[in-house]
Amino acid sequence: MENDYLIQKKPLNALIIFSLPIIIGNLFQQTYTMADSAIVGRYVSEQALAAVGASYSLTNIFICIAIGGGMGASVIVSQYFGAKNYTKMKTAVFTSLIVFLVLSILLGGFGLLFSREIMAALNTPNDVFDTAIEYLKIYFIGLPFLFMYNVLSAMFNALGKSRIPLCFLIFSSILNIILDWILVTQFHMGVAGVAWATLIAQSISAVLSFLVLILQFKKMKTGYSKLFAGEELLPMMKISLPSILQQSTVSIGMMLVQSVVNGFGSEALAGFSAAMRIEAICVVPMSGIGNAVSSYTAQNIGAHKEKRVTEGYHAANKLVLVCAAIIFLILELFNRQIIALFLGTDGNSLAMSTGRNYLTFMGHFFCLIGFKMAVDGLLRGAGDMKMFTIANLVNLFIRVFIAMTFAPRYGIAMIWYAVPVGWFANWIISFIQYRTGKWKKIYHF
Repeated sequence: MENDYLIQKKPLNALIIFSLPIIIGNLFQQTYTMADSAIVGRYVSEQALAAVGASYSLTNIFICIAIGGGMGASVIVSQYFGAKNYTKMKTAVFTSLIVFLVLSILLGGFGLLFSREIMAALNTPNDVFDTAIEYLKIYFIGLPFLFMYNVLSAMFNALGKSRIPLCFLIFSSILNIILDWILVTQFHMGVAGVAWATLIAQSISAVLSFLVLILQFKKMKTGYSKLFAGEELLPMMKISLPSILQQSTVSIGMMLVQSVVNGFGSEALAGFSAAMRIEAICVVPMSGIGNAVSSYTAQNIGAHKEKRVTEGYHAANKLVLVCAAIIFLILELFNRQIIALFLGTDGNSLAMSTGRNYLTFMGHFFCLIGFKMAVDGLLRGAGDMKMFTIANLVNLFIRVFIAMTFAPRYGIAMIWYAVPVGWFANWIISFIQYRTGKWKKIYHF
């Protein structure tokens, strides 16, 4: 079968083939979120950029729930696919779509009701408070489409068809940027314009993705597949919940320390928000490699090829080092120009220095999150979730503790000093678990 290259090709080649569309697609996804910030920062105001930034850590948690949930469910789908049990595979896909659709509706309703209270709890500056809430409410209306799109992308990846979500991401990103420009610069809708642009682009992509998935399933000759199977939920949730935690660790941590950043004022928040957008792009290749390792591990375990999993993990670490070196050089040479994309060349000096300091410091440490995501991807793909979960909780605790304890006393830089410490602790714990070899003995079908 043409999609079984993850269990047939050389590990390095298989990971490159699989991860490149994911990385390119996620770069496009980050490009249009970056475009949201750049357009409002340059064509509305620094306060508008700060308003989007104040919402960013919160909205990113919901994105991470969708991505993590989809990745967790896709492990089961990948294992069925590797074992060539296509009937159960289709049932698992439909079950996950229904569960996360219901979850997204519940979360969206909660967000609409309590967005003001949440932003108040995060100590959002008064001069951006109402604008941030306006952005959030539109975002929550579109939450079901965001969940549907990200879960569908994970399902395509589980089937080895990572090029399909790439095509939809490119389409969605281009459409989003065009709508950003029209709604902000022509219709003068401000922050609400970028929120509506994202909602429209993602809803169209979600519907089209679902139609393509149905067409893909029609090509597979299988027995009767149920639309919902309760017995699939428990193994799915055992992997999905820790995956959601892993994907959300950074965002939860950032939301918890957002009140600390907000305490330094809207100018520092604007610079920090711009730098966070860039960091999100820098993490994309590492996340793509980790996701590739997850599907690669799941398919090879399903096919009882555990030796290939270890070979693939070593290949993934080589890819991490190459990506980290490229990111370091770009941030060292062009940090001023990159921050100026958001703030303009005449941006506030505090905002500029905050953004540049964050980027130049973090440029030295992206290899750590790459190593962390590679080994996390292996454990997740094998379904070995206990130490995986503990490692990510330790990461979260370290980041929040250092930022909230030391930033008010020693300055905003303590917030980013905490990041590599958390990444390193996470990697150490997960790597030790990998070395035990217990992941080889866990199956879910």
